Amino acid sequence: MAYFQYRMSVILWEKQQKKEKKKKEEEGGKHGGERKEEDDVLIPPTNFSMVEDGLYRSGFPDSSNFGFLETLNLKSIIYLCTEPYPEEHLKFLESHNIRLFQFGIEGTKETIPEDVIYEALRILIDVRNYPILIHCKRGKHRTGCLVGCLRKLQNWCLASVYEEYQRFAGAKARANDMKFMERYDVLRIRQSLYSLIYQYHGYGSNKRRLLDREDNLAKPRIKSS
Repeated sequence: MAYFQYRMSVILWEKQQKKEKKKKEEEGGKHGGERKEEDDVLIPPTNFSMVEDGLYRSGFPDSSNFGFLETLNLKSIIYLCTEPYPEEHLKFLESHNIRLFQFGIEGTKETIPEDVIYEALRILIDVRNYPILIHCKRGKHRTGCLVGCLRKLQNWCLASVYEEYQRFAGAKARANDMKFMERYDVLRIRQSLYSLIYQYHGYGSNKRRLLDREDNLAKPRIKSS
């Protein structure tokens, strides 16, 4: 059921994107070639896709993708490589008030470190960081493992987790990555974050998200007299 809802949300998002693109093209026709040229520069990063409302994934963006990233109104980026973030990219983040979370994972075929995934998941389950983009170098293995562990936290079955991972990794899919996702224990993050609870949050269309119980305790309940 969770996977079906995910696919439906992606289909609806893609339809909305096409509708907006068509509208912009029509407006470009009315206002001349200059507007059309502006639309043409909206190039998404390689392997870009929506994971769910307000959560996106991709390969490493370059400067030609900045215009597209602006349309996402990002608040945060999770960067899964060990290399320093380029100065040009840091200036873009600063000018758009986007927070960078870097969790260095080597781009090798070795096992993904559990502690790094755990810390990255803590960022993903906090709605204050949304809208958010996850990326590594190509948006395949490191990004795929983090999204796969998030799916397990969302109670996806392993078959659906693997299907999503392989759709982005293609022929480069790694057996070690899939073994890691299979073994990853989501109980750890639930227990470590003060017994995570599901609750409705006002972001977007009132979709369920995971919140830290600590955030809930910080807000006193108002009792009716």
